This record gives sequence, structure tokens and C-alpha cells, in this order.
Amino acid sequence: MASPQLGQKRASPEHQRSIWIFYAVLAAAAIGTGFSDSLFSNYFKDAYQVTALQRGLIEFPRELPGVLSIFLVSILAFMGDLRLAMLAHTLIALGLTLLGVLTPPYLVMLMIIFFHSIGQHLWFPLQNSVGMSLIHDEANAGRLIGRFNGVSTAFGMLASLLVFFAFRTGLFSFTSTIKTTFLIGGVASLTVVGLLYKLDRHRNQTSGRTSDGQAAVKGLPRPKFVFRWQYRNYYVLAIIFGVQKQIMMVYAPWVLIDLLGKKADTLSLLLMLGSFAGIFFTPALGRWIDRYGIRKMLFLDAYSFIGVYIAYGFLASGFTSGVLPKTGWAVLALYTLFILDRMSMQMGMVRSLYLRSIAVTPEDISPTLVTGQSMDHVVSITMATLGGVIWTTIGPAYVFFIAAALSLANLFVAIRVKDKV
Repeated sequence: MASPQLGQKRASPEHQRSIWIFYAVLAAAAIGTGFSDSLFSNYFKDAYQVTALQRGLIEFPRELPGVLSIFLVSILAFMGDLRLAMLAHTLIALGLTLLGVLTPPYLVMLMIIFFHSIGQHLWFPLQNSVGMSLIHDEANAGRLIGRFNGVSTAFGMLASLLVFFAFRTGLFSFTSTIKTTFLIGGVASLTVVGLLYKLDRHRNQTSGRTSDGQAAVKGLPRPKFVFRWQYRNYYVLAIIFGVQKQIMMVYAPWVLIDLLGKKADTLSLLLMLGSFAGIFFTPALGRWIDRYGIRKMLFLDAYSFIGVYIAYGFLASGFTSGVLPKTGWAVLALYTLFILDRMSMQMGMVRSLYLRSIAVTPEDISPTLVTGQSMDHVVSITMATLGGVIWTTIGPAYVFFIAAALSLANLFVAIRVKDKV
């Protein structure tokens, strides 16, 4: 996986060791996510019997930390990326442990979800910034980020496979006293904390630089807040991603859960299939970025979301009206869209590399990722609530049609972007 290609700089042993430790971090984090985040919709349905409107409202405590992350990261900037990431996964582990040993009252559950989500939303931009700090060869930047995403996807698939068999055989249940799946996710997050500590120590031992003259993984304080006019196109992409993320995380699974009555084993199987496809897709996407440029990949990003959500809308309309059967080819088509939607989310690496390509200074990257995350979460919270209202009053199809229309903004940005020669 990490062997150098022709024309690619050879990483120093110290730098290569940092990369391998980060691979392990991504693997453990993906396992933790596979045993927790991807199952929350089923957890809310099985343990608390929530409606579509309630499911949308739950996203407020889940997504509010994303808005607050810009302030949290500014306050905690003195810690540096790696130590802040350790704090993030400590919060994640604590939240999952509480959900694993308790079935608390609804409002208490929402409070636990809120603190768990703080950890998640601290980790999301840090994962990207730490990964991009490990790039030492600009000509192959996409390939390295593709490998990072490929590791996450592969271990996410492994987690989905284990979850599928555990729910199918009755080993896991959201109605039992102990939620084993969340406890396993908590252990995985604690493992991430240990690996990040090891990466931090390795950085300190190499004195901040590798023998090939590139900066090692950075743990130094970053600028607390960055907002530049030069990054306006990135901000637009981040805002629209807030809409697309809500569809992928909430309403796409809700078509399966609410309209078709599918359980956690079905969702896990689909996630596993999406991850399997992603093992090949994400490294290929990295190579395509290096070969074709960021601009063309932004066009692909836009077309993928628009096409998938238009198709989702027609299927959801057919299921609710009774025109389409809830078995056979229509369900298979929905499964295919679910997998394609998950694969489309891997296009986030294009947005991150686009930001890196236009960054005025490398120190802008991490705080700008956080700023973008806060922007996308303002939209996410709005879309979560609005989507629940639209689903209940007008119909599920219109949630997807609106998302497809808003995704036209991705095309607008792609037209404006110019690849560096």
C-alpha cells in the first residue's frame, strides 16, 4: 500500500512510521464508527420508537456541536491537533460507554448524544488536517489521501460485517439492557487515544522534522480562527455539504427504516457493501485527483449528488404512493442508491484537497476546515428540522428533490475553479 511509485519521493523512515501509525488511528476510528454512528437511526427507532419528525429534531443536539466546534477549537487551539484529537476520542468513548450500559430517559439520552457529538465534531476536521500534514509529495497528494480514506473504508466494512452477523444472530440488540455494539465502539475510541499519543510521542522524538526536509505531524498551536474571502468557494461547498450530509445520515436510511421497515442487519449489510466498493473507489479517486485535477473531480462530485437524490426522490414517491412495490427491483434500486450515496460522501477528500490547493498559508488549513464544518452544521440543523417537517407534511420525495436542487451550487463552484498548472 505504501510502496513508492515511479517518480514519487521516497519517504524517510521516520515519516513513513508516522504514516503507518496514522493508518492504525484511522482503522480504529473506523471500527468505532461502524459500531456506533452508522446504527444510531436504528437505535432511535428500536429503543425510543421515534417518528420521522422526531428523528429530524434529534439532529439538533447531534449537530449543534458542529456549530460550536469553531469556538471550542479556538479556545483549545493551544493543545495542538494531536492532543485535541485525543480529547475528542476520550469524549466519544465516554458517550458510547454510557449509551452501552444505560437506556436512559429520552432527554438524558439526548444529553449523552450531545457530549458524544462534541468529540465527533472535534475529530472530523482534525482527521483531515493531520492526514494532510503527512503529505510530503505534492504530485501524489491525492494518492496518499486516497489511501487514508481506503483504510477507513476497509475497516468500516469489517465493522459492518461484524455488526450484520451480530444483529442477524441476535447477539446485539437495542432493546437489551447492555448495548454491546456501543461498548465495542467505546473501546475502539480508547484505542485511538492510545495511538494518537504514540503518534504525538513519535513526532516529538523526531524533533518536528523528517530527514527529507518535510514537516512532521504537527502538534503546535494553530491560528484560532480564519475567515478569508479567498476561501469563499470552499465555504459554499461546505454549506451544501451540510444539506447532503443530512440526507445521507438521516433521510436516506429513514426511507429504508420507515417506509420499508428494514432493521439494523439490513443497514449493516448495505454499509458493508458500500465500504467494500469504497476500498477500491477511494484510492482510485485519489489517483484521479492527481491525474485529472481537482476541477473535474468537483464536477463529478456535483453530478453524483444531483443524480442520486433525484433518483431517491422518485423511489420515495413511488413507495409512498403505492406505485412501486416494496419488494423486488425497486428495493434493489434503493439499495444501489444507498451504496452510491455512501460512496459519494468519499468525495469530501476533493473538497479538503481543494482547500489545501488555495490555502494562503498551511496554518490556515486546520482552522478553515473547522470554520467550514461550523457552516455546514448550521445548514445541517436547519435541514434536519425542515426535512422532518417536509417529510411529514408534503412527502418524503420532496426532501430529496430539494437536496438535488441545492446541489446545483456544487456545479457553480466547479465552473469557477481553475486547476493549477
